[in-house]
Amino acid sequence: MTLVEVLVAVAILGIVATVVFGGFSQTMRNKRRIEEQADRMHVVRVALERMVSELSMAYVSIHLNPSPQLQTMLTCFIGRTHGRNHRLDFTSFSHERLYRDAHESDQNELSYFVTEDPEDPTRKVLARREDNLLDEDPQSGGSTQILVRDVERFEVTYYDPVGQQWVEYWDSTDGNKQPNRIPYQVKIALTVRDDRAPHHRRTFTTRAQPMINWAVNHAVYQ
Repeated sequence: MTLVEVLVAVAILGIVATVVFGGFSQTMRNKRRIEEQADRMHVVRVALERMVSELSMAYVSIHLNPSPQLQTMLTCFIGRTHGRNHRLDFTSFSHERLYRDAHESDQNELSYFVTEDPEDPTRKVLARREDNLLDEDPQSGGSTQILVRDVERFEVTYYDPVGQQWVEYWDSTDGNKQPNRIPYQVKIALTVRDDRAPHHRRTFTTRAQPMINWAVNHAVYQ
């Protein structure tokens, strides 16, 4: 082989290797992007499924001590706006005891709301608060965890079977609104930012149907 032939062969080999490496790199980038999107969708899906499960076990009770000073355990189902987003506070039978002999029941206080990301105040997250011990303030206490990051909007609407319409506010503790009642259905819309395209938004919607729509009242069932 002459030197010219060797140089031509090396040049062809280099071109082929460049094309193969470029195609392989593009394939790996696409694979990485798809995996990130799948992980992101999985986080959102699990968060919505958890909300649906816990909302299906929501309840309120009218069994209270007649004296307000002695009322140490209150229940509620309150949905309201919190800035541009919505906030939902309710009591539920969805608590799972994780430790043997723990002085806990299946009752808990839950809240879903949007707040600042502790790692980046410029971003928003969907947070979940849980207090496994009912007290006189069902809208505070307990521990808070992040469910979904980079949340743009969190909207919750409620179907009122009495008025046969969807409403944005619900308050089972207010005698002028929905006293001692829980909505027939709860519609949730969660809008998140696309990691690969920051200017793009994706909205996920689901519905939950609470099984107990009226306040627990043992006197009625006895």
